[in-house]
Amino acid sequence: MSSTEELPQLSQKQRDRLAFIELQAWFCGAVSRQDIVQRFELQTAAATRDLALYRRLAPENLVFDNRTKAYSPADCFSPIFDFTSDQVLTWVSRGFGDAEPSTWTPGIPCLAQPQLAKPRLEILASICRAIKQKHAVRIAYESMREKSEREFVPYALFDNGQRWHVRGHDRKSGQFRDFAITRITAVRAIEGAILPNEEMDEDDQWNHRVELELVPHPNLSRPETAILDFDMDETATLKIRLRAAVVGYALRQWSVDCSPDHSLDPVEFRLWLKNPGALYGVDNLELAPGFPRNEHQ
Repeated sequence: MSSTEELPQLSQKQRDRLAFIELQAWFCGAVSRQDIVQRFELQTAAATRDLALYRRLAPENLVFDNRTKAYSPADCFSPIFDFTSDQVLTWVSRGFGDAEPSTWTPGIPCLAQPQLAKPRLEILASICRAIKQKHAVRIAYESMREKSEREFVPYALFDNGQRWHVRGHDRKSGQFRDFAITRITAVRAIEGAILPNEEMDEDDQWNHRVELELVPHPNLSRPETAILDFDMDETATLKIRLRAAVVGYALRQWSVDCSPDHSLDPVEFRLWLKNPGALYGVDNLELAPGFPRNEHQ
């Protein structure tokens, strides 16, 4: 009996544990009995049975590493669960959502806009393993200007509101940069330790925090709506702390008028940046709507 035939016959709890095994191996590069024990609060014997069941259903997917006593994804790895990129990124970013797709719903009609830019799972998995195992990768990348190949040391993922990016050290430019995962067309692991200057702790833009003070656009006819929409405090101010590396993306996503004289259309830009001085030293201000270019130079 094939895995597609046997999986539906298992209990939901069994499928959840098998899905966790698959995700942990595929996106973290290794899964052990202890991982299953800690995640599901099982006895070791039960975790051993789950691993044995997964290996029976997908005998070519996992390879045992005697050194780490864990299973790694084989070169011919092929998932037996039909995960979506949304499910995987929920699992990666929030630490829950291990379960396989389910037909159960709470029965409440709810419509959410789909994310148009969806990373390919095999690319996302390679990036996630590199982050987890702290090694560099060689990527093929399609930018707006050119196609290039580069060595890259990834260390974090972030969602800019339109697409998922990976942040890390780009050996080609010698700088910390972020790349849209959807534009990465190929990934190959590079063996060897990463250098100290390539680690997250050395990325000033990632480690520096910026506090933004957002207020209703001064030209709004009814600022009360913005105060309600954004749950502002009694001073009609919304204070948010962000990493400098994502500030430009956030200001664009939230349609914040960053012009000093709040000159942008309040119908489109319902918020205004009250403290532009906080942006001193932020690199990606070309993304901030209305921010004076000469002030950033």
